[in-house]
Amino acid sequence: MNNAKVNHLHYIVLSFMALTFLLPLIWIVIASLDPNASDALKMPAQWTLGNYISVLGNMENIKAYGVGFVISFAESLIVVILSCLAAYPLSRYRLSYKKTFMNVILFMTALPMIAVIVPVYKMYLSLGLLDSIWGVIFYLSAASLPYGLWLMKNFMDAVPAELEEAAWVDGATTFKSMTSIVLPLMFPGICTVFIYTFSKSWGNFFVPYILLSSAEKMPASVQLYQFFGQYGLIDYGPLAAYSILYTLPSILLYILSQNYMSKGFNLSGAAKG
Repeated sequence: MNNAKVNHLHYIVLSFMALTFLLPLIWIVIASLDPNASDALKMPAQWTLGNYISVLGNMENIKAYGVGFVISFAESLIVVILSCLAAYPLSRYRLSYKKTFMNVILFMTALPMIAVIVPVYKMYLSLGLLDSIWGVIFYLSAASLPYGLWLMKNFMDAVPAELEEAAWVDGATTFKSMTSIVLPLMFPGICTVFIYTFSKSWGNFFVPYILLSSAEKMPASVQLYQFFGQYGLIDYGPLAAYSILYTLPSILLYILSQNYMSKGFNLSGAAKG
């Protein structure tokens, strides 16, 4: 088989994969504008914004949206701050236990949170943290911290140590050099960790569903379940409208941060002169 035929085969496979991912997106957009939406992909007899109006007119949906944003934003902020502080000594200091510690962190990135949910539930029960939004934030932060630390340490390694040494000569403290030199240069990496953590938290259904019991404390990821009725009945139109609104924070956050992330580090030659 010559190269041309191999390339054509690759394009066919990739096109099929793209179509597989594209069809659900097309369905969700069309269904959100269809007053009689079903699980089939079909053009509506008439277009309407009624599904969006019904979703946005429900104050429980708005509150769930706000709760989900608070949980995801607070978790992302905690992970970014703690991973920055922890990554600095791992990146800059020669520690005898560094390799072992990073191997443990690497193992923890592969540990599914469902594996420890039972002991966490029992611990939260004894500490009185069940049905607490802050309890959910702490647990999700702890679950996301290993991966955030691993990423942040690699991003921090890309910043030349010579820049800090020059600042120390000028009288800067370690904390000052980290906040004024290292963190601004690795801002694309900080955006990457923040977006990854936010998106992971925003889409998490299992943890809030287990640790929260009050309906008014449920985030948007759990509130989405309201459209699945009993006996297999699903309200497809509002479900599709809610799903589109549900994806907006992650999309907007990525778009707003794209400016910084697309610049990369551009640190070649930064230590010269």
